[in-house]
Amino acid sequence: MTDETCKHDGAEEALWGVEARGWAAATESALYGPEGFYRRPEGPAGHFRTSVHASPLFASAVARLLVATAEALETDEIDLVDMGAGRGELLTGVLAAVPNGLSVRPYAVERAVRPPRLDPRVEWTDRPPDGVRGLLFANEWLDNVPVDVAEAGPDGTVRYVLVGPDGTERPGAPVEGPDAQWLARWWPMAEPGARAEIGRTRDEAWAAAVATLDQGLAVAVDYAHVRGDRPPFGTLTGFRDGREVRPVPDGSCDITSHVALDACAAAGDPGDARGGGAFVLSQREALHRLGVSGERPPLSLATTDPASYVRALATAGEAAELTARGGLGDFGWLMLPVGTALRDWPA
Repeated sequence: MTDETCKHDGAEEALWGVEARGWAAATESALYGPEGFYRRPEGPAGHFRTSVHASPLFASAVARLLVATAEALETDEIDLVDMGAGRGELLTGVLAAVPNGLSVRPYAVERAVRPPRLDPRVEWTDRPPDGVRGLLFANEWLDNVPVDVAEAGPDGTVRYVLVGPDGTERPGAPVEGPDAQWLARWWPMAEPGARAEIGRTRDEAWAAAVATLDQGLAVAVDYAHVRGDRPPFGTLTGFRDGREVRPVPDGSCDITSHVALDACAAAGDPGDARGGGAFVLSQREALHRLGVSGERPPLSLATTDPASYVRALATAGEAAELTARGGLGDFGWLMLPVGTALRDWPA
């Protein structure tokens, strides 16, 4: 949370109690504090399924993207940085899928403690290493970077939304400074009652991660929206035990919101002409390019090789889930080549 936000909380705290604060500070404590939601031993997989948990096809696709990145860099030694690594599930899957001959230096960037029995090759760290040459991959990381929430009042004044530990909300001070500038550019609110998540902290987090990449490809995968198609009342919500719940910043649930990927793209792009600039694909298109297809096997295979037919049918079902419209297939993939041309991957 910014210093300005801390200051604007003061007046409201005097009226409502010292625990009233903006959503960014409340979320930071609820998710990453000593008793925070993401400190729990079960990890994110205990409460919701990401693409990583849905099918090993996802990790295999990331492995193919890693190979394409290595080929573009003309190297057989490559870094793989997993932002928001959970319990290392994606890295485990990728390491199992990469072909012989490619040497991978894997980094798990995560604020929770290292899980037991993780592949010893994985370096566990709370921040990405500098000088990365390879693939920086952030799967459902940005949506958990805490953001403040703003709401337009009856008079049109846009104010911070303050929240108590039980989830009760009240209006705070008017939004000013860099946050107001971000809203004006990326998420203008004209109607009373309109809400927005101020994505400036996510822009900064993505730009900082990208800055560690000397050469290669940075990818952010998340449920997202773009200017011109922002939800009028925001997307802030909670998840617990596989179900969507009311967001309450007490450590009992995940707190998340969709990502303004277009704003992140603009903030993180270093303008390297060799990279060709940032671009966004749907997960459906990205995975199709990487060979993940939900096409069913021919029915004739059921007669000639029933066991292969059953396996192919199961694989097609998993691929269909990963690429489904209205589901995981609608996730955005923000792609940023740095120092190399990777727009047309894979070749």
